Amino acid sequence: MAADSDPTGSGRVERTPAVGPIGATHPNPCAAQYRAAGYWPQQRLGEMFACTVARLPLHDAIIDGTRRLTFHDLDRLSKGVACGLSTLGFGAGDVIAYQLPNWWEAAVTFLAAVRLGATVNPLLPIFREAELRFTLRQSGAQALVIPGVLRGCDHRELIRALRDDLPALREVFVARDTAAPGMRDFNALLDPPPSTGVAPDVDPDAIALLMYTSGTTAQPKGVLHTHNSLAAEVLSLERVHQLTAADRTLMPSPLTHISGVLHGILSPALLGTSAVLMERWDPPRALELIASERVTYMVGAPTFLQDLLSASESKPGDYHSLRLFSCGGAGVSPVLMQRARARFRNCVAKRVYGSTEFPTLTTTDAADALTHGIGSEGRPIWPAEVRIADEAGTALPAEAEGEVQGRGPECFAGYLEATLNTDSFTPDGWFRTGDLGVIDRAGYLRITGRLKEIIIRKGEKISVKEVEDAIAAHPAVAEVAVVPRPDANTGERACAVVRLRPGMRVDLAALTAFLGAQGLAKQKWPEQLDVVDDFPRTDSGKIVRAKLK
Repeated sequence: MAADSDPTGSGRVERTPAVGPIGATHPNPCAAQYRAAGYWPQQRLGEMFACTVARLPLHDAIIDGTRRLTFHDLDRLSKGVACGLSTLGFGAGDVIAYQLPNWWEAAVTFLAAVRLGATVNPLLPIFREAELRFTLRQSGAQALVIPGVLRGCDHRELIRALRDDLPALREVFVARDTAAPGMRDFNALLDPPPSTGVAPDVDPDAIALLMYTSGTTAQPKGVLHTHNSLAAEVLSLERVHQLTAADRTLMPSPLTHISGVLHGILSPALLGTSAVLMERWDPPRALELIASERVTYMVGAPTFLQDLLSASESKPGDYHSLRLFSCGGAGVSPVLMQRARARFRNCVAKRVYGSTEFPTLTTTDAADALTHGIGSEGRPIWPAEVRIADEAGTALPAEAEGEVQGRGPECFAGYLEATLNTDSFTPDGWFRTGDLGVIDRAGYLRITGRLKEIIIRKGEKISVKEVEDAIAAHPAVAEVAVVPRPDANTGERACAVVRLRPGMRVDLAALTAFLGAQGLAKQKWPEQLDVVDDFPRTDSGKIVRAKLK
């Protein structure tokens, strides 16, 4: 990924930036247009954050339980961490990873890294040995911030067991717990005095974010966003959601997920909104926070909205501040949208369509949310473009079904594994989403299916191939296919259909125990197991997944 050298003889090993040139693999064909029109502000995220601090120093930025950080606090703490990292030799081009729950330390780490011109690499707290070994090795992360014990997992022991496999990882910092031998206390980073010398002159087209997402491949895919693409996304959200500094978002989605980063970290940093963090999703507690903190909007998987509705039936209260709930992910039911609008009278519940690669591609705004926000994914979020294309890449007319493709200033720069870009972009720069859809004559998108084999559980995409490969390693399994099944609580659940070896047996409990021992995150385990004598097949012997579903 990167070459190590010490040309100055200073003792500090310089690394050729692993992610710097990736964005040039598929240059955006509209780059000049986006810059000229101001869709790319041509500012680093740290510069934009500094403007917010100057404008709203005493305004709430992050509310984390009893800890409330103003923008002045967030500025001071992120400067301290940036200085601490700089003192230890970290700087522009380095990869700074964090695997934290929704704590203020995640936001501080993110903003400290972009101050340095480093690339931030958020990792989901559910990742275990398999995912961490792959992501940290591929990214070449040099620093990592972790909790101590979280939800029964000692992350210090987890990383210590992997350390020999991660030669690039120089420092590990432990937040809110005692550091293990060979690791450092995160609080020690806050000690160095703030300095103005930690913000290098980094190109706004440099990679600011590396975020891993599951897809059709067996391993997570590293998605690369620049300062410009992230800023363009936040500014588009400002327009379409009419966000101001008076807005407060309730954030149960992880600050290691694209939605959490955008609404829990970057919208406050760039727009002056406030983020109310939830470490764990608790619907009654969420209702309390909506009422007490005067939360104005939420963005997340439909399961969050469904849980709020169920909890509100036995917990009446003043929820009039909630004006917007934007739902994304699988199985956004029109009935759910209608129920939400009836229950939360001031709230517009609507749908949104996007991904880690293209965070918000379509949605509705105040003018059309009531008429089109229930039955469609909306229109392209200006100035993005959406088209429907056939297998040859030819654009199709209205009402025709084909692959959904998008293009715009919010689109990512490419994958860290550059070989993935060839199949993911058309020659003229359209991102191939892998989803099937139809655009009606009024320009509204409706998703009708998928080309990619994925399962979307509570808004998180899970690679079918990754789960299948793990199950196939079980000694009792001769052949396996994993298919999504509708689920009222999670949107979709994973159903493992297996053909067993002669004389062998396995049940769901034994299978999931096996997957856990392999280090596969629990979220990816199948929730249903069906045993078949054989699969429906094509003439060539390929499994027909549609018949299994």
